[in-house]
Amino acid sequence: MATTPANKNLTVTHPACLVDGSDREFRHLVNGLLPFAARLLSVRDGFGSLIGLTGVQYSLIRSILHLSQQGEVTVNQLADHLHLSGPFITIETGKLKKLGLIDKKAHPEDKRKMRLTITAAGTRLLNELLPVQQQINDVLFDGVSRTEFKVLCSVVDRLVANGDRAALDLEHLQARRQKG
Repeated sequence: MATTPANKNLTVTHPACLVDGSDREFRHLVNGLLPFAARLLSVRDGFGSLIGLTGVQYSLIRSILHLSQQGEVTVNQLADHLHLSGPFITIETGKLKKLGLIDKKAHPEDKRKMRLTITAAGTRLLNELLPVQQQINDVLFDGVSRTEFKVLCSVVDRLVANGDRAALDLEHLQARRQKG
């Protein structure tokens, strides 16, 4: 979309994000999502702290349990699920294994893959956290209707994928600017 005097100050030009030619609602959304994301990270860190883990370690162990309900879990699946690098997942799951909260075993058909499972101690730790987790998550989503929740769920995967693409585009633009 070409820049015209009417839209030269817009921070977005995607038609779905403009209301009456203004990006005001878009800015409101972004400015609301940023502190909510920060609070989600703070809550995740708090959950981890309550059970003696970092926030990332809590996310890993909770995600392993969640993904295991659909089948086996590998390092790469966990990395994809959490949008983190495989090497980072390998390091952090190594720490969780040392703590006795997960097991890591070579995949029987492909020895390069590591299968991840939660130990009884890991399950016990997550179960101890459930009452607090339920209370805090209920507060986080207080006032959100079932319909609104379904809409959020349907949009979040696209937003994450778009965020990955936008971050990559920005990296390329920054690299070009540094070269030029």
